[in-house]
Amino acid sequence: MLYFSSLLTSTPAYTAEARRLFNALDKQGVEYRLLDRTKDIWLRDFMPVRTKSGKYVSFRYEPGYLADAPELRTDFRRDPAIHFSSENLVYSDINLDGGNVVFSPSRETAVVSNRVFSENPSYSENELVRKLERLLDARVIIIPSLTSDLTGHADGMVRFLDDSTALGNSTPYKNGLEQRIARILKANGIDMLEFPYFSSPNDSAVGCYLNFLETEKAVFLPIFGVPEDERAIAKADRLFSKPIIPIQLNEIAKEGGCLNCISWESKTQT
Repeated sequence: MLYFSSLLTSTPAYTAEARRLFNALDKQGVEYRLLDRTKDIWLRDFMPVRTKSGKYVSFRYEPGYLADAPELRTDFRRDPAIHFSSENLVYSDINLDGGNVVFSPSRETAVVSNRVFSENPSYSENELVRKLERLLDARVIIIPSLTSDLTGHADGMVRFLDDSTALGNSTPYKNGLEQRIARILKANGIDMLEFPYFSSPNDSAVGCYLNFLETEKAVFLPIFGVPEDERAIAKADRLFSKPIIPIQLNEIAKEGGCLNCISWESKTQT
């Protein structure tokens, strides 16, 4: 079951894009529900993280980039509007957004950006990684974050194709952030393939094709109404055996995230 914020249907700037997305989900037979009264549309960040054992970990959601905007912070633990029950739900005092946890398909490996260190200064880096590995039931690989990115989330930089292959943003630079990430992954037995990307100013996620939504039935790929879209669609079509469903969502992307950011999946219905 997929979940999205009902703000997508009630915020005028998002309604056309939400309609396109939900129509596409309906056509592919993908079930979804809307959560009411969330403070923003980024469900991935404040909802619990599911591990391979079926455990759900609710991390503390107090990102530094929202320190001056508490009205945008949905408190999963205390907000009665968020109904989620699971006997496997645990809470952690670690300050971590769900968008900064990227699992391999088996969920044996999780990639997290080093933004987690600055968000948790009371922990040493080694202590924090060890605790994350216990909570996530996974090997944790730390990658550098893009310092100019507001959130510093890993899901805009790495996604997995299979347990030994990841996708990263293409770049003309030969020794930039993406190459550093590729080297770290390679040292951990994971090859990285380039995926189309172009940058946009002002914390916009326009150009981040990597922030797709993968379901059991299809891959829903963000597009932006530019010529580069065709290259991204063709690349995804070569890499995935599932149908590729392009979804144009410029207005949502301008706010800093794409399809993975606005979605959350659960084995348990809320």
